[in-house]
Amino acid sequence: MGDFTLMFLGSGDAFGSGGRFQTCMLGIAGSTRFLIDCGTSALIALKARKIDPAAIDIVLITHLHGDHFGGLPFYLIDARFISKRTTPLMLVGPPGLESRLRAAMEVFFPGSSASLDAIAVQISEWESGCTQKLGPLTVTPRLVAHESGAPPFGLRIEYGDKLLAYSGDSEWTPALLDVASGADLFICESCFYDRKIKNHLDYQTLLVHRDEFDCKRLILTHFSDEMLDRLPELENEYAEDGLHVTI
Repeated sequence: MGDFTLMFLGSGDAFGSGGRFQTCMLGIAGSTRFLIDCGTSALIALKARKIDPAAIDIVLITHLHGDHFGGLPFYLIDARFISKRTTPLMLVGPPGLESRLRAAMEVFFPGSSASLDAIAVQISEWESGCTQKLGPLTVTPRLVAHESGAPPFGLRIEYGDKLLAYSGDSEWTPALLDVASGADLFICESCFYDRKIKNHLDYQTLLVHRDEFDCKRLILTHFSDEMLDRLPELENEYAEDGLHVTI
């Protein structure tokens, strides 16, 4: 079926801590390219890595915060006028994605939401536990715990016999164990080191539950300045912008 790989285009938090780009990951499954989340800096990160934005087939959005979906207006306008995309784009995310996206595009660039129709964007929504077949990918969303004005999801992404799992943003919830179950690679947010902040997971809480996660490999991401200062102390793998992994 071809290789299944992932590149962290952005591994930072909402505030660009440490100069990192906001959340965006590029997955390659055989000949299919897909993004997991599309933070506001995603288009910059793609171009910095000399990745053609028009080569992306699918975009998967976990929740409707700007550092996870706010790059879509720029990406879509680029697709219409700069990259001159000629193939359909599959875009999947939480309920309300299309209305929030159109509203954001109209705020940033009035009239630009017409790009959704001009480049044939196919938008669908997650329903927790309901699997969707997206090209060669089989994706199952799981509801997690992160207030964002719409339901937030962790994702289980299957390609052949490989399983990639991603927490999205979430405070501690047993649902994360379901997201990670059986994964070859589980990517988990760890925004803080030991501060208990609602809606986010801290590293010390993660360590308490580490042995409960049934996954072959764990990589942490979505770091605040507090976490960046403690990276040398971590017992787990962690992401850097540009990190490339094989699943």
